[in-house]
Amino acid sequence: MNSKIENKVKNNILMPLQVFMRQEKSGGIVLAISVIIALILANSPLAEWYTHFFEYKIGVSLNGSLYMNYSIHQWINDGLMAMFFFVVGLELKREFISGELAKIRNTILPICAAIGGMIIPAVIYLIFNNGSTVVSGWGIPMATDIAFSLGILYLLGNKIPQSAKVFLTTLAIVDDLGAVIVIALFYTSEISLLNLGIGFCFLAVMFVANKMGVKNVIFYAILGIGGVWASFLLSGVHATIAAVLSAFVIPADSRIPEHIFVARAKKLLNKFSQIKSSEFSTLKANQVEIIDRIRTDAKFAVPPLQRLEHAMHPMVSFIIMPIFALSNAGISFIKIDFASLFSTNVAIGVMFGLLLGKPIGIVGSTMIITKLKIATFPKTITKRRIIGLGFLASIGFTMSMFVSTLAFTNHDNYVQAMVGIFSASILGGVIGYQLLKKA
Repeated sequence: MNSKIENKVKNNILMPLQVFMRQEKSGGIVLAISVIIALILANSPLAEWYTHFFEYKIGVSLNGSLYMNYSIHQWINDGLMAMFFFVVGLELKREFISGELAKIRNTILPICAAIGGMIIPAVIYLIFNNGSTVVSGWGIPMATDIAFSLGILYLLGNKIPQSAKVFLTTLAIVDDLGAVIVIALFYTSEISLLNLGIGFCFLAVMFVANKMGVKNVIFYAILGIGGVWASFLLSGVHATIAAVLSAFVIPADSRIPEHIFVARAKKLLNKFSQIKSSEFSTLKANQVEIIDRIRTDAKFAVPPLQRLEHAMHPMVSFIIMPIFALSNAGISFIKIDFASLFSTNVAIGVMFGLLLGKPIGIVGSTMIITKLKIATFPKTITKRRIIGLGFLASIGFTMSMFVSTLAFTNHDNYVQAMVGIFSASILGGVIGYQLLKKA
């Protein structure tokens, strides 16, 4: 009876779930559902509970003093999302070593696209708001939300070539780095250079350890989280940057080279096949020993970079990103005062800055770079796909919302910025999805 139940659970629940999780678009589907749930909660009778839950603070108490006392919302954005950026950093490093970005010439295009996609949105916002009291919001439409833009891109699955995914990922990373620099220079009142320096010291230790041949993943985890990430978090610089930098110093070579692994595996499998099979279902002791040796060799044959990427990807896609969406996408339309919504041009400046500025900046800069023959389009990226990726890059969400909290102390201006971000992100996501789907 128990075996029948186990088989039913396996066949009807576990196996379909595994198949679903292996599909590239699955993460995007779960992300979209999380956004919808967040919007429902923020506009339901549970709105107050929903808001207060993410405002609850959690800190570390040592000798009667409270350290790193941040809200759940901050822990999600600076902590859990750092893990997402860490995986993105691992993927980027792999692409730099052996993928689409292995040739320096291939990186010029997305980097220039990101720069154009930051400058034009800021200019458009200033056109609407220059000389007004809300001019400080110029940095809001500059950022691309890598989680949502890539989530929508992965909804398209195999319809999108890997080169397009790498292009948008690189663009979004450069975009976020640019946004953090803008925050540090123009919106950050105080940066702890001491903590920032400590973070770079830990990063230097990780780099040296990599060059010395240290492959222990736990060693890098302790230094990366306890050292680099914590120091960047305390410094005032966005902690997700620490995650990307940490990923770039993770070893990309294995303990056992590929040809040695193949030779050992063949030798061990040959030994295994020569052992007379047991008449029972269990294996003999020497057979188990051989399997253990193969398993150990297989582990050491995979570079730490790829081992971490493979292990963390499901957790990021199906746990971290949905939690991030639940905590960030909940906007209450009930509390919006529509009379004061357009008392300034904040909403219009942000919306057009993202929705038009991003595609114009990205497409325009790529066209200029290719016309000057500084870089070339990958064969699989057409002009239509570039335009579609430009609209996906107009999804602002997290970083744009974060800049809004720094740019405005007036609640009405903040709400106006949120409406502009939300409008542009939805329209940009839909337009980008449709363009790429038909491409």
